[in-house]
Amino acid sequence: MIKFGPSGNCESFYAEGFAHTEQSAEFVKNRGLDCFEYSFGRGVRMTEEKARSIGAAFEKAGVEISAHAPYFINFANPDDEMAAKSYGYVLDTAKVLKLMGGKRVVFHPAAQGKASREEAVRLTEDRLKILRDYIYELGLQDMIFSPETMGKLAQIGTVEEITRFCKIDKIYVPCIDFGHINAREQGSLKTVADYKTRLEYMISELGFEKMEHFHMHFSKIMYSAKGEVKHLTFEDTVYGPEFAPLAVALKELRLKPYIVSESAGMQAEEAREMKDIYNKL
Repeated sequence: MIKFGPSGNCESFYAEGFAHTEQSAEFVKNRGLDCFEYSFGRGVRMTEEKARSIGAAFEKAGVEISAHAPYFINFANPDDEMAAKSYGYVLDTAKVLKLMGGKRVVFHPAAQGKASREEAVRLTEDRLKILRDYIYELGLQDMIFSPETMGKLAQIGTVEEITRFCKIDKIYVPCIDFGHINAREQGSLKTVADYKTRLEYMISELGFEKMEHFHMHFSKIMYSAKGEVKHLTFEDTVYGPEFAPLAVALKELRLKPYIVSESAGMQAEEAREMKDIYNKL
């Protein structure tokens, strides 16, 4: 089943007087949504008791929860000691998410830094193989780990690079952020064919089984010559991308992803809008 939901709590969540993540479960469910992404963007700091409490609330509501690992992960860092911290950030996210009852961990792979593009990509690939080994050692291989397509040119995370990383092992399933792709490629996503080209490439390389329920982020994003600048809402008419042609592409390719809205302050509302657009097809 295709799923729609927000990344974190939107402005209306707080405006309605809510404050705790446990309340997010019913908030999302009452809007007819199916999933929720918790962000550990600034670090994994949560007690086991809190994680289990959140998990119980989401299980009761029948809403699936995923998690975004800290933003400062960089598997291309030339310093092995710093790279070792990145393993910890992903693994710590997975351990807490498991207590919450979730299975999907999203993470930013790397930044290019001063290395050549290929050097940075190769180093990231090597480190993701090491991460895979840690995941199996810790018994976390029943979870999904999703390296994300990135929006800035200086970041590692093109469609081709994420595809390459996801060939390492079955535990790696792509997180395709279409707003990031559109920003990186200066407004490349406009038609159904534009979306299908990227998706068909990944299906041909990774197989339909891995791609059928891939992880997905969507929002409109302002961009400059260097790529992503900031997230926007669907009200913006200058930058893209638009969801409607993507909805058609997903239907035609029989894909049922886990779709997370990252719109600025309007995550729940625009996740619902995307679900309505999809269901009208």
